[in-house]
Amino acid sequence: MAGRTFAVGDIHGEIGQLLRLLRMLPPLTAADSLVFVGDYLDRGPASAQVIGCLRGLQQNSPAKVVCLRGNHEDAWLRVLDQGWDEFVFPPRNGCLATMRSFLGRPAPTLGDMPNKDEAEGLFAGSFFPSEVVAWLRGLPYFHEDENAIYVHAGLPEKEGQFLHPRDVPDPIVMLWLRTKRFFEGYRGKPVVVGHTVTEDLPQELSQFTPDDPSDLFAGEAVFGIDTGCGNGGFLTALELPSRRIYESRSSQVYSLQKPDGEARALKV
Repeated sequence: MAGRTFAVGDIHGEIGQLLRLLRMLPPLTAADSLVFVGDYLDRGPASAQVIGCLRGLQQNSPAKVVCLRGNHEDAWLRVLDQGWDEFVFPPRNGCLATMRSFLGRPAPTLGDMPNKDEAEGLFAGSFFPSEVVAWLRGLPYFHEDENAIYVHAGLPEKEGQFLHPRDVPDPIVMLWLRTKRFFEGYRGKPVVVGHTVTEDLPQELSQFTPDDPSDLFAGEAVFGIDTGCGNGGFLTALELPSRRIYESRSSQVYSLQKPDGEARALKV
């Protein structure tokens, strides 16, 4: 099928889950697109390897590979440009794991704090190679094709209308937004987002396995694909326009195409 788009959710340093998911996808061609919705860094043990894999895909995949900016990439750029201790310090943000992955050190265990030798580099972000910093700065805020609009977190609203990404005055808003109103009220061209773990989205609006809140969220016009990778969950990819769903936790592909709306498992 020409013109397929495979949108991949938040990875958060989990190289194993990323590689497993990529192996599940069908062979890609020059007509296809592979869109990553951001948050490649932090929490998981292998942020450096994830970035290396994505950059390699951009150079070597036959498909068009788009890596969007997530709020964690935005946060690290703020750390580099002006400092942001409030982001770096809380262990739940997983920043120490990112630093150690780039330095080739063992990942921190639960409750680990930076030692004296690590603190300065961590709070300055000075461990990032210059080529990675340049890559982070070049990440776009959104992508659009014939199948959907792709953005990390969501679209803001103005005077009762949700803005197209090109019309958002401050695109950083699209990286951090968390409003139930967007998932409930947006109508129009499909929008695919990550950022908010699907368990926190309104399950009564999801058309995909609502009995499992950890699954992909499929609303009327919004798809949420952050299924908790890097925080005890798994990685999800959504294929458009077919609406097939790939999960790193599964050996099956799921479809939203069944007429009664129930998910259907397909043999990989």
